[in-house]
Amino acid sequence: MGEYPAHWEADVVLRDGGTAQIRPITPEDADRLVAFFARVSDESKYYRFFAPYPKLSARDVRLFTHHDWVDRVGLCATVGDEFIATVRYDRIAPGEAEVAFLVQDEHQGRGVASTLLEHIAACARERDIRRFVAEVLPNNTKMIKVFTDAGYTQKRTFEDGVVRLQFDLEPTEKSVAVMRAREQRAEARSVQRLLSPRSVAVVGTGRRPGGVGRTVLRHILDGGFTGRVYAVNSAFTEERLEPEGVAAHRAVTDIDGPVDLAVVAVPAPAVPAVVADCGAKGVQGLVVLSAGFADAGPEGQELQRDLVRQARTHGMRIIGPNAFGLLNTAAGTRLNASLAPYLPGPGRLGLFTQSGAIGISVLTELHRRGGATVSSFVSTGNRADVSGNDFLQYWHEDEGTDVVLMYLESLGNPRKFTRLARRTAERKPVVVVKGARHTESAPAGHHVPPSGIPYETVSALMRQAGVIRVDTVTELIDAGLLLGGQPLPAGPRVAILGNSESLGLLTYDACLTQGLRPLKPRDLTTAAGPDDFRAALAAALADDACDAVVVTAIPSVRDPDVPAAAAVASPADTRALADALRAATEDAVKPVMVVHLAMDDLPAALGAIPAVDMGHRAARALAEAVRYAAWRREAAAPGRAMPEFADVDEEAAGADIGTLLAEKLPADASGRAALVLSAEETARLLARYGIRVWPAAPAPTADEAAHAAAALGYPVALKTTAAHLRHRPDLGGVRLDLADEEDLRRAHAELTSSLGKSEELRLVVQRMVPRGVDTIVRAAVDPGAGAVLSFGVAGAPAELLGDVAHRLLPATPRDTAELIRSIRAAPLLFGWRGAAPVDTDALEELLLRVSRLVDDHPEVVSVELSPAVVSPTGVAILSASATLAPPPPRTDLGPRTLPAY
Repeated sequence: MGEYPAHWEADVVLRDGGTAQIRPITPEDADRLVAFFARVSDESKYYRFFAPYPKLSARDVRLFTHHDWVDRVGLCATVGDEFIATVRYDRIAPGEAEVAFLVQDEHQGRGVASTLLEHIAACARERDIRRFVAEVLPNNTKMIKVFTDAGYTQKRTFEDGVVRLQFDLEPTEKSVAVMRAREQRAEARSVQRLLSPRSVAVVGTGRRPGGVGRTVLRHILDGGFTGRVYAVNSAFTEERLEPEGVAAHRAVTDIDGPVDLAVVAVPAPAVPAVVADCGAKGVQGLVVLSAGFADAGPEGQELQRDLVRQARTHGMRIIGPNAFGLLNTAAGTRLNASLAPYLPGPGRLGLFTQSGAIGISVLTELHRRGGATVSSFVSTGNRADVSGNDFLQYWHEDEGTDVVLMYLESLGNPRKFTRLARRTAERKPVVVVKGARHTESAPAGHHVPPSGIPYETVSALMRQAGVIRVDTVTELIDAGLLLGGQPLPAGPRVAILGNSESLGLLTYDACLTQGLRPLKPRDLTTAAGPDDFRAALAAALADDACDAVVVTAIPSVRDPDVPAAAAVASPADTRALADALRAATEDAVKPVMVVHLAMDDLPAALGAIPAVDMGHRAARALAEAVRYAAWRREAAAPGRAMPEFADVDEEAAGADIGTLLAEKLPADASGRAALVLSAEETARLLARYGIRVWPAAPAPTADEAAHAAAALGYPVALKTTAAHLRHRPDLGGVRLDLADEEDLRRAHAELTSSLGKSEELRLVVQRMVPRGVDTIVRAAVDPGAGAVLSFGVAGAPAELLGDVAHRLLPATPRDTAELIRSIRAAPLLFGWRGAAPVDTDALEELLLRVSRLVDDHPEVVSVELSPAVVSPTGVAILSASATLAPPPPRTDLGPRTLPAY
């Protein structure tokens, strides 16, 4: 047997939301295999072996438990310590293997076989198997469906009473779509099981009022939970807990009847025993409020790791530990399994936070302002298992949620987050505020992979995905109330009206600052009453010259002898104004916001019309809504087709990469490996994708420089390529437009005399390219975010200002067009100060070619073209570098897995 492939181990979510573990089968599994086979029905055995097969012989057991991990591979799916399914392949020809499954009857229909197929296919691809063959009896329709629904390119024949299926294992657009649709359904279902239980046990309920467990029990009851509630404490002697009248038990396993959800509020050292008890009972999910895990240091980190493993082993998902809890306001559930003191009324906002303090503050503010409230809420604490990605999967299809609000302190899988957020944002807004933006590590308790990209890059990738990025919790609430209660704006034109000229002017300036196009404010004067507001707002909403309206309001002044500053709004005046504004917005198709001063009761009276106390808050929320609406229109519009590059030779590039890695790859002491290509190797690789690097010749001496220039053709440039002088034009290491040999020799002498010896300068001579704008194109693979394409203008100012734009790969034509236009220096490309516009079409094509190279070959971990000079006639690449590394065992196209802990 070869070395055990530990990276094939995975935790997965099945179709019904439960979890299972997939791993290679080993000789130690012999007894488990025999016990599993005994639980399988005779019919399932017949379908597997095409004959009655009552039990496994000793030879069978050895065959099915001994593998070489290359030509013979077996995987099992387990729950607890028991097999629930197996799959194996046997190589039958070069690049081809036969595959067969066996699933325990009671677990059929849970998506176990389709999940195992994804994983065994990934194992096979690692072992250079490109095709599976399966023989299935015609009556075994479930297994035939597993194969035919997978989305692989396949061929089907019928011979000798057996259906023979052949399918290629290379991921296709359809197979990836199928895998991600199954992932979405499974993860959404796992969240639904947590949010909509039929029964809840609170483990750690105190015998006296007070304490975390007793408090949460009280909140569940006060919220009107529609299911059954149990109190659990190992010290209970009574059968009912008074005054609540709840059934009391010493252990979860003592409860008569199913338990869907357990809320755990016991000290951290006692949690493992509770989890084991819940697993034995068949509990579907856990909310662990207990602290003292990874938030408490290294020992707690190990305890948290064991907690996740233990829960997943029993098929359970975890919110927490150190969680604040969850809410579901749906009338059929009404669950408040949290430390929040009340359950809000039904709403349309989905709220996810990683902080209990932030969560309760948002809930409180939403309640105070009287607008939209939540459909569901979760605060995950240490986020050891269930994460924001899981809730995005759920809210994507939840018809009761119109807007998603998220407070995040860490992103465990940024690439998956942006993929899920983009899909959800195409249907409903996703608003994110990110905490811990400037720290070098994740908050205590959060387990995330290291990432080398700055937060600004992550933020840019979020915006690419349609995520509305705000900076504060206040802005999160403002945007959520606007998007949840008002239509999306059709454009950036904003009408401003109200009874305060000063407040209107401040709002006008704020709109300009946010890139909106405000109209001249309309001053209704301080004497304006509710009828005046209603008429003015109705007229603005009917005006085709505006896309949104901001109403500014202060207490009205009807007595001319009373200064405006002394006016006070009575409750009746506030209600009358709110009634007037609501009446004017009935059936409105444009968003309306209110900016008010000294009218604290107005927000709650306005209902779905959001109100804020400063003009800049309204402008920021409206600007985000305008940008999101524009993104959504663009996402729905048909984009330009991906160009077909006839000169791309993907196969030859792959052969070059394989040869380079096999012949030259060094490995450092940590076991990580990388190969930095030479200039010649880089140029050859890029040429496979139609990317030409402008040739350069070494010029250590004046004679060699002259000889090279004669071959290249004048005019030429002479420059140093020494690392300490590159990209430093201030040090004078470049001489341009050298027209003849005399100029070249003079420049060579000047450089060597002023900057040092020729061998230290690493001088090269290069034919001059058309003058243009120096840019930098870079693609690099980040451990957390995946492959990222970056673009910026070369030079110190852009570097100092961080003026670089980013997009995730693979990039589309729309992505590349947006990329070059999103940097602040973009005007340089489009004819700034009378200069001729550069060839942006050629630049976009270059970006697409680089994107395809890195996307086609995961071994290419970085490519940099610097500078790429963009002129009115094309793009010339003066220098390029590339780095290769062995491809990761699994890529984003690999099988579904839960994050490893």
